[in-house]
Amino acid sequence: MDYYGIGQRIRHIRKAHSFSQEELPSKIGISTTHMSHIETGNTKLSLQVLIDLAKELNVSPDELLFDKNELSDLSLKPQFNELLNHCSKEEIKFLYDILKASKIALT
Repeated sequence: MDYYGIGQRIRHIRKAHSFSQEELPSKIGISTTHMSHIETGNTKLSLQVLIDLAKELNVSPDELLFDKNELSDLSLKPQFNELLNHCSKEEIKFLYDILKASKIALT
């Protein structure tokens, strides 16, 4: 497992969310030193810390574990869900019909 790559993805996403290296670990109950070691790949992170980081950063654990080029198409499900969370029932039905028609057209 590429812990350096995982740490770099965490750092990149943390910075994109404007969290300081002190703020994010305090939100998930780990030390700043531990967070630093995770981001530099000098320590392994537990499953619980991975899940807590993903939740706090609003990403899937897969996005932290794998390079975007390695992710499957299923990794887009959280983005679809996030988009749908901001839609009315009518908008969801409309988008479903468009997606269904597009899927049929692709086959």
